[in-house]
Amino acid sequence: MKRRILVLIVENNPSVLTRITLLFGQRGFNIASLTVSPTCASDLSRITIVTYADKDLITQVIKQTSKLVEVQTVELLDEDNAIEKDLLLLKIGTKNYDERKFCDISNVYNAKILDLSPKSLIAELCAVPQVIESYLAELKGFEILELSRTGITAMQRG
Repeated sequence: MKRRILVLIVENNPSVLTRITLLFGQRGFNIASLTVSPTCASDLSRITIVTYADKDLITQVIKQTSKLVEVQTVELLDEDNAIEKDLLLLKIGTKNYDERKFCDISNVYNAKILDLSPKSLIAELCAVPQVIESYLAELKGFEILELSRTGITAMQRG
């Protein structure tokens, strides 16, 4: 099974997301990442779905998704020619942490410190998912109090 990124442009109506996720569930697909955002047209939304499927299965899902009335377009991105990003917000406990080590690791990954208090700090990293995973692996020894990720958003180049 290969990782696939689908981008759907849909009418901004109630229950559209429910119908799409039900379609995926009924076909036995797990959604690894899902983001929904507005577009430049107020009546449309952009849905980015990351799933794992072989070519035949993803073709079937694209055909079924395209049949939904509210779906304007469905695009399977070419991962080799797409830009994808994920946003991480991370809260670290600062009671007994190595400030220098944390800053060094964060600098290597271009993470930004957004908030610093006596008990914690919040860092932000916007990158491809693999970079975020590497950053989190480097921070294994730190006290992670909270972690939030947006999920992947992506666009085809050109």
